[in-house]
Amino acid sequence: MSFMELPEKFSPEINAFGCWLKIPSPVTAEMASLSGFDYVCIDMQHGFSDRSDLLPMLQAIQPHSSKALVRVTSNDPSIIGWVLDAGATGVIVPLVNSAEEAEAAVKACFYPPKGNRSMGPTRALKVFGEEYVENMESSVQCLPMIETFDALENLDSILSVEGVDAIYVGPSDLSVNLGLPKGNNDGNRKFDEALELIVSSCQRHGVVPGIHANSSLAAIRKEQGFRVLTVVEDDGAMNTELQKVFKEVKSLKS
Repeated sequence: MSFMELPEKFSPEINAFGCWLKIPSPVTAEMASLSGFDYVCIDMQHGFSDRSDLLPMLQAIQPHSSKALVRVTSNDPSIIGWVLDAGATGVIVPLVNSAEEAEAAVKACFYPPKGNRSMGPTRALKVFGEEYVENMESSVQCLPMIETFDALENLDSILSVEGVDAIYVGPSDLSVNLGLPKGNNDGNRKFDEALELIVSSCQRHGVVPGIHANSSLAAIRKEQGFRVLTVVEDDGAMNTELQKVFKEVKSLKS
């Protein structure tokens, strides 16, 4: 039996561009993994995938892409452990507001003595082989989301937690927490300064900064110093293309 190699962790020297999956479909997941992105992320928080959807989506992704992330529903060790046992190579953990919450997320990802994850990597062993348990610490990543005012206030302590070697910014929640409209608010001083603070703090702590973006923002976010950039979502890409095609043909209806 041949096994996949565990992927390398995100690096501050290498830009990684990813695709975000909200639609609970193995077909969509397979198409995304065949498109050449550096990572694919299944969204269980705001997307529509649940536990029954996750396994077939990972099975569709991993013949083609070894870096399969999951945004979990919450900072819950049972959910984090189950997702990793299913074969995900990293978790994006929402609403991490303190060093204590970041530490809890990290511990849920790793086996003792580094963490408290229960031993039972059922599918992960089938995908990556018996060496998974020994080698997963150098590959699996826990990315706390920095998306609240409290997270900004506690940023240095969060980035100091052992095992936090990458983070992920949710710009919509961050904007709302700053008293701004949801989404990206480039050009607003509060928003721009928050992103600058996050990147500079990550650089100071040797942590890789990631962010939810889109293709039009990719060059800007790269210039700002972000190294992990989600640049497309499956539902948005489908919606855009469907509307584009309909606009091209709707004049033929009359």
